[in-house]
Amino acid sequence: MWFLAVVGAVIIGLVTPPEEYLVWLPIVLAGLVILTFFIQLAIQRTEGFVFRAMTSITGATIVLAIATAVLVSIA
Repeated sequence: MWFLAVVGAVIIGLVTPPEEYLVWLPIVLAGLVILTFFIQLAIQRTEGFVFRAMTSITGATIVLAIATAVLVSIA
């Protein structure tokens, strides 16, 4: 998920105008949260579910927070 967060942030930085960065970055995070749950439910392993989901979502949040700081500072 962290890689997808980086990819999403780069695409947003390249495609969207600077005034829309704060609109699209949370949408990417929401999509990653939903994707995380789909993937974790598809694995069908109950042990460690919360830890795996928490790690994935926390990492994506940190990556997108850093991307937000970078994009807003250069805008």
